[in-house]
Amino acid sequence: MRTIQFTDRQEKIINIVKDNQPITGEEIARKLKLTRATLRPDLAILTMVGMLDARPKVGYLYSGKEIESIFAQQLKSLKVADIKSVPIVVEEQTTVYDAIVTMFLENVGTIYVTSNGYFTGVVSRKDFLKSAIGGIDVNKIPVAVIMTRMPNIITVTSEESILDAATKIIEHEIDSVPVIEEVNEDDMKLYKVIGKISKTNIVRVFVDLCKNI
Repeated sequence: MRTIQFTDRQEKIINIVKDNQPITGEEIARKLKLTRATLRPDLAILTMVGMLDARPKVGYLYSGKEIESIFAQQLKSLKVADIKSVPIVVEEQTTVYDAIVTMFLENVGTIYVTSNGYFTGVVSRKDFLKSAIGGIDVNKIPVAVIMTRMPNIITVTSEESILDAATKIIEHEIDSVPVIEEVNEDDMKLYKVIGKISKTNIVRVFVDLCKNI
């Protein structure tokens, strides 16, 4: 069986815990000069595959269980298509104000933008905050003006594994990734957004798998 391949940051976390156990998540984050929220997915993965042991009011301990467990095998076999959720989408001409309202009504951190039904960009809470601080007229400016455009967007396809999606989210420090489908029209390569994978989707999978171990 193959051994689990950890990211560079996960290896650093393992070594920090080995040398300083027990150690809290806040202390690990401080040593890596990162936020606790940024490390949360890494710590969840390392705990669930058995490398670290998390003890309430104590911290993290090194357990050293390098396993290719049923959990890990199932995780690698699951596809994005198996857990993707419904994306929240607006058209490019939607005003920034209406997009902000949509974001809060749908309680999401990211909205996907389309033009004539085809995926063109992403807008996040951070984008909206920058716009508000910049003093733009949110009632007149279309969301297309402030969004991040393709191809400068991290995406996944339905056939990629959940592990691939989780790795992209961790490495690029983002909350979610759009699930896209390639469409050829008039010899042009276009994309449709058919779902999303978020940290919540992935954590839910981890919890479900752990319950079945």
